[in-house]
Amino acid sequence: MSPTPPARRLRIGLPRRAFSQVLLMQVVIAAGVAVLVTGLFLAPLSKQLDQEAMRRALAIAQTTAQDPQIAEGVLTTRPSPTGPVQREAERIRKATHAEYIVVMDLRGFRWSHTTPSEIGQHVSTDPGEALAGQDVMQIDNGTLGRSARGKVPLYDAEHRIIGAVSVGIAYDSVRARLLSAIPGLLAYAGGALAVGALAAWLISRRVQRQTRDLAFSDISALLAEREAMLHGIREGVVALDRGGRIRLLNDEARRLLGIGDEAVGRSPDEALGEGRTTDVLAGRATGTDLLTVRGHRVLVANRMPTDDGGAVATLRDRTELEQLGRELDSTRGLIDALRAQDHEHANRMHTLLGLLELEMFDDAVDFVGEVVGDHRVTAEQVTEKIQDPLLAALLVGKATVAAERGVALWVSDRTRLPDRLVDPRGLVTVVGNLVDNALDAVAGTPHARVEVELRAEGRAVVLTVRDTGPGIPAEQRELVFTEGWSTKKPPAHGKRGIGLSMVRRLAERQGGSAVVGEADGGGAQFTVALPEALTGPEPVLVPAAEETR
Repeated sequence: MSPTPPARRLRIGLPRRAFSQVLLMQVVIAAGVAVLVTGLFLAPLSKQLDQEAMRRALAIAQTTAQDPQIAEGVLTTRPSPTGPVQREAERIRKATHAEYIVVMDLRGFRWSHTTPSEIGQHVSTDPGEALAGQDVMQIDNGTLGRSARGKVPLYDAEHRIIGAVSVGIAYDSVRARLLSAIPGLLAYAGGALAVGALAAWLISRRVQRQTRDLAFSDISALLAEREAMLHGIREGVVALDRGGRIRLLNDEARRLLGIGDEAVGRSPDEALGEGRTTDVLAGRATGTDLLTVRGHRVLVANRMPTDDGGAVATLRDRTELEQLGRELDSTRGLIDALRAQDHEHANRMHTLLGLLELEMFDDAVDFVGEVVGDHRVTAEQVTEKIQDPLLAALLVGKATVAAERGVALWVSDRTRLPDRLVDPRGLVTVVGNLVDNALDAVAGTPHARVEVELRAEGRAVVLTVRDTGPGIPAEQRELVFTEGWSTKKPPAHGKRGIGLSMVRRLAERQGGSAVVGEADGGGAQFTVALPEALTGPEPVLVPAAEETR
């Protein structure tokens, strides 16, 4: 026989879903407010009814005391159930619906009462204040129970106090008025509660739609997962609201864009300034995998609109990939050049072998000297004009590649560049990009030629690259510096439109400029000015013997 399963405990608590919890809490709040308001209304209402009953009792007492028959009866007759004071007091009591009217003399003995047997007896409460000439309002207990009372002095014709008049209003009537007001008050409170519950239901339904009927624990878990994901992925994420303002930045986006938390709540134009990156984030530049440059970084951006009218943009760092791609292109060009040189070298070796087999030794020596001399002359011409080793090596290599592509690469006679560069690698990047673009523009054209000129003017360096290609139309001379814009076919590793943009960025970062115009005789001419590219001149050492002269 299988054991009896344990009974499940009945657990009473808040519902799990956000919709149910919000509805329950709002209904409880509305009910609590209704009860509180009802209580706060009843408390002053009870006090107000007490005040009204006491004022009414006082007014009846004052009216009774003004009756001349009452004062005359107290002065001229004795207390009696059938006396004139009792008859007049009962007449007034019935007319005003008071609980009792008691007329007393200075000793405190009653001259009138609702119960005739009490006439001639001493009053149950102290009449001292009224006999002293003061009007009294109070709620007190007497022979007829609890009542709202009013007491006034009784004067004779010469305005001398001869007694007092006490009038009571049954407190049960005051309580009855209060209780009669409660149903109406509760009806209003119930109506307000119903309206509040309906409003709570409508608000909860809106919360249900916006939270997609999730539980608060699920929402909390989603938020925790989102924070972990946003700050853990190696991709920049920028969220914008429907007004186009930045509302979220993850750590990678801060690093790639070079901004911090101060950008939150501002538009991309205010946070980043003008540029293609701003246009992409703001949605003015559309498309997928848009290339943009931010500082020295090459970024790939995508922007996706959200249901609430905002957008989420993702940023990937392609700087290293772009550099690797360019190095791959350069390597392929170098391999092609080496392959062509290998064929040329084989032809020269065959020629040399033939000259040796024919025993034409002098011609063989001249042939070898001519071949070696051409390469030596090219290297010597570059190093004489450009003393920086990195830049000189770059141009020697580019000259070899250009020769294999059928292009003549010349270093201008006006080139003079000392070995005092502040950022040699930056200038290598600028020269390499411009020369590569020029070689691409003139390759395959007759009499193809590229000329490079580097001049030092004080601490500034001016670079000019001219080619004999088709040139750049005037309306496109600014577009060529835009990220992602290119007229060339994309390379195998990705997209074009980055090199010239980086050239201008590097120049502007150093306070310089990069422009393009038309070269003499046609073709394009790129000019880059770098104001602070050189360090200060080296001090001239004067021999000690000359200093003593």
